[in-house]
Amino acid sequence: MTMKEKILFLCTGNSARSQLAEALMRHFRGNEFEVFSAGTEPKGVHPKTIEVLRGIGIDASSQTSKHIDELPLKDFDYIITLCSHAAQNCPVFPGKGARMHRGFDDPAATRGSEQEILASFRKVRNKIQVFILNFRGGECTNNT
Repeated sequence: MTMKEKILFLCTGNSARSQLAEALMRHFRGNEFEVFSAGTEPKGVHPKTIEVLRGIGIDASSQTSKHIDELPLKDFDYIITLCSHAAQNCPVFPGKGARMHRGFDDPAATRGSEQEILASFRKVRNKIQVFILNFRGGECTNNT
C-alpha cells in the first residue's frame, strides 16, 4: 500500500475557503491525500461553510479552525494558499513540499441578505470543488 500524499490548505482565517477545500478534498480525493487546513489568524469555522457543504452531502461539522502552529506535522507534499494574505505570510515548512497559490474570493466577507451571503458561499464552494477535482500535484512548484 502506498502512503497518501499530505496536502495543506492555508488561508488567513481558516473559516471558509481552506475549510471548504479540506472537506472537499477529503470527500472526493481522500483515498489519494491526507488533508489538513490551517490559518495564519484562525477565526473559527464559519457556520455557512458547514451549511453549504451539508447542502451537497458532506458533513464537516467536526472540522475545527486551527493555527498553522497547531498542525500535527510540518512535512507536507503540497502547501496550497487560498488567499493572498496567507500566500504572503505563509511560513517556511521543512521538507520538499511544493507550494502553490490558488486565490478564491472570501465568502465570509460578503455583505448583503442571507440569500446573497449563502449564494457567495455556494459559488466559492463550487469553484473550489472544480479546483479539487482537477488538481494534479505536478501543478505545484517549490515557488509561490
